[in-house]
Amino acid sequence: MITTTMRTHLWFETPKGMFFGMGRVLLLQKVKELGSLNKAAKELGMSYRAAWGKIKATEEVLGKPLLVKVAGRKGFVLSDMADTLVDNFCTWQQEVETFALHKAQEKFSWKINDFSNARG
Repeated sequence: MITTTMRTHLWFETPKGMFFGMGRVLLLQKVKELGSLNKAAKELGMSYRAAWGKIKATEEVLGKPLLVKVAGRKGFVLSDMADTLVDNFCTWQQEVETFALHKAQEKFSWKINDFSNARG
């Protein structure tokens, strides 16, 4: 019998396109960890310009800043709203994945793991 891994992919979009999903979450988490959008972008394999564009696109839709410039030095911290957004998105992602896994296990005869358990 095969063993598979179930994945879900969630995002929010407007008629203009996607404005928030796991990619933005990862970018914001890296900015929080490193204190720098440039370093976060490099670590995620994207240009600073691409990262800045993604942040600005999301800020435009939400009407609030995601990043706050650190006073007196280079770098950023997440706004309170961005921190909450990241936490809520991650919780929602896990809740949806748990529900989807339960439903998949009801519908299919093979062993199905969720992604978080498949990673070890």
